[in-house]
Amino acid sequence: MTVTTTGTPRVTTRPAVPAARRRRMRLPFSAWHLLLVPLAALFALPLVWLLLSSVMSNAEINRFPPALWPSTIDPGGYRYVLGNAMFPRWLLNSVIVSAVAVTSNLVFGALGGYAFARMRFAGSRVLLVLMLSTMAVPFQLTMIPTFLVMKKLGLIDTLGALIVPSLVTPFAVFLLRQFFLSLPRELEEAAWIDGCSRLRVLRSIVLPLARPALATVAVLTFLTTWNDLTWPLIAINHDTQYTLQLGLTTFQGQHHTRWSAVMAGNVITVLPVLVAFLFAQKAFVRSVTSSGLKG
Repeated sequence: MTVTTTGTPRVTTRPAVPAARRRRMRLPFSAWHLLLVPLAALFALPLVWLLLSSVMSNAEINRFPPALWPSTIDPGGYRYVLGNAMFPRWLLNSVIVSAVAVTSNLVFGALGGYAFARMRFAGSRVLLVLMLSTMAVPFQLTMIPTFLVMKKLGLIDTLGALIVPSLVTPFAVFLLRQFFLSLPRELEEAAWIDGCSRLRVLRSIVLPLARPALATVAVLTFLTTWNDLTWPLIAINHDTQYTLQLGLTTFQGQHHTRWSAVMAGNVITVLPVLVAFLFAQKAFVRSVTSSGLKG
């Protein structure tokens, strides 16, 4: 309370602090973290259990109730997997198939997406709708026709049978098309005035700006190809052509399964996927945000 020159008291009060600001002052982090941290821990539990099981002995894994923590670190599963003579070949096959699929989807997806985004030709809308409608067809309906086509081409039991059906996907074309639509046309028109062809514009101007979308296509294609088991199980018969996922199934027998080896093999298989996603997660978010601006 203060007194004015006239002698009349005047009461001064501090401005009220909004409730949202008071809560923000009490919490050094966003309130959403209270929900996201438990959810993240819940989703991380299978990975933690996989890692712990990979260093357990078979007796501990098969024990009931199951052990939540290994009594001793047993690397027997890793020794069995890495000591398998075919494991390096399976790993190489998976790398080859995934690398070719990622590269081809980036190249053909960019060409197709740019054509649908910037070029108008007879039947372009109908062709786009037909292409997108194939995304709703489950693989179970197409695997027999795909197998017959690969058999006619003589690719069954070769890596070509795994590569050819994955050379380009409708999702890659659609995602890149959506991203190209969000780019301003003025950049391309300036290049056309300078005499650049469409292919030169795509290579020199559009693709450098589309790195987030390209990274998203690369990561999602890698995840799908690397983790695929159903199609290799149908198309591959000889163990020298197995991918890593298909090779890991050989550790499971009809009467006996080396679970420590299965867990160790899955840890080795999951590591490239985690690394790829961690490096590309920011690009993934930017791509999904930008590609949804225009339809």
